[in-house]
Amino acid sequence: MPDDPQKLSFLEKAGYSAADAAANFVFMTMILFQTSFYTDVFGIAAATAGTILLVARLWDAFFDPIIGVLADRTDTRWGKFRPWILFTALPWCIVMILAYTTPKGWSAHQMIAYAAITNILLMTIYSANNMPYSALGGVMTGDSNERAKLNSFRFVSVNIAQFIVGGFTGTLVAKYAAAHALKRGEVKIGLEDTQYGWQITMTIWAVLCLTLFLITFLTTKERIRPDPKQNSTPKQDFADLLKNSPWVVMFFMTLVHFCILSLRGGALYNYYYHYADKAALYDWVQSMHLTAPALVPGAAAPGGILELLGLVVHGDRSDLANSNVAAVAYSFVNMLGTGVTIIVILLSPSLAKKFGKKAVAVSGFALASIGTMAFYLLKPTNVMGMLALTVFIAVAYAPTIPLIWAIYADVADYSEWKTGRRATGIIFATIGFALKSGLALGSSSFLWIMAGFFHYDAKLPATDETVEGFRVCSSIVVGILFAVCTVLLIVYKINKRMTIQIGDELTERRKKFATT
Repeated sequence: MPDDPQKLSFLEKAGYSAADAAANFVFMTMILFQTSFYTDVFGIAAATAGTILLVARLWDAFFDPIIGVLADRTDTRWGKFRPWILFTALPWCIVMILAYTTPKGWSAHQMIAYAAITNILLMTIYSANNMPYSALGGVMTGDSNERAKLNSFRFVSVNIAQFIVGGFTGTLVAKYAAAHALKRGEVKIGLEDTQYGWQITMTIWAVLCLTLFLITFLTTKERIRPDPKQNSTPKQDFADLLKNSPWVVMFFMTLVHFCILSLRGGALYNYYYHYADKAALYDWVQSMHLTAPALVPGAAAPGGILELLGLVVHGDRSDLANSNVAAVAYSFVNMLGTGVTIIVILLSPSLAKKFGKKAVAVSGFALASIGTMAFYLLKPTNVMGMLALTVFIAVAYAPTIPLIWAIYADVADYSEWKTGRRATGIIFATIGFALKSGLALGSSSFLWIMAGFFHYDAKLPATDETVEGFRVCSSIVVGILFAVCTVLLIVYKINKRMTIQIGDELTERRKKFATT
């Protein structure tokens, strides 16, 4: 361990980051695939699927403050927050598999009930795990620069997980679906094959999640403890929040921010599957030498790592409707954006140290708004334009990712600085409420907009009207929401100078009772 008790070792930073990587195997699957999974795989109507997502995530959002109150009052030899990560790990794994397993022979009403129940269970466990995890980062160190570094580690791991989920989920589903179809003696992939592909892929991700949670529990330590004389009630905790103006601003900013992520994820999936020209995507994939003849029943399965990951397009340019070209192209777009994000995230601590977290976040969201709106101007054949804008948005947005979470810890410090009471759990829990509510509104709004304004019906072939809806939602709507976040961050009042002042004064106070 470093000599300074507020400095964190490489192992602890990396170990802490593992659990959020695990969380993103659920989170990014929800963002990128869940809307289409419910409509295209479960066969649920778009408006009904939107309601399921809204109810499940709003329940999860309301459950977050309960977990926050409980976590703040948890007291074990492992600390307040680490035990929650340990004891939710196995239930998470089990429910994650169930949520993406399609029951056989069930009626439409039974399928809707199953989707709602498994989604609510998964979101409940997610809340009980991820809220204490987020609060854990606020009590591992009180050093503002160390927190920025810790969150950089965290979000490098997050983006590695997102790279894997975005890059390989669709291709693995297609791969296992194709293998299942071939076992049945069929070349064309049916719905049952796709359902099988989802179940196997999510089982792989679930086992990986379990392993990562255990790593975080075993490698981290809680250092910042509240004043042992502190005596507050949940009512007092909530009253303090309402007096905390930075918390109010970040609450609404988080609501809009995560609305963006879920709406954009669902819209972009359909943008590439329905708006982007499949022939142009095929030519791009072929330029990377990632095409091969169509698979036939009875033939030996091709080998190689790219085949294993499903990153090869089988078929030719004359029959792209039945090929996996959209899945492969979309996977590479996700990997490109995430790869750039991982690299740029590494710059965020130095940028924050020089300019302050607020200034970097404002600039990043403003540029992301411009880049996202520009997507609307692209023609369906302009694959290079899609790639260029993906890189531009990733470069602009990446530094904001860890800094926003470091800002939440600053909000908790501000509350302690003003009131003399520390309530890290309730700060992160209510931010979690805004986060989950934003996710719910984003996914549901996307499906409701598509059904209400563009007459989207997943059971019918996409019309020109619905394709235009995918295009508008993924660019104009998301760009406007990025601009709203920019304005809210401008209003946020904790700048670089105030952060330093708060940190110095709290350090002096904690010397009287802190334990290491």
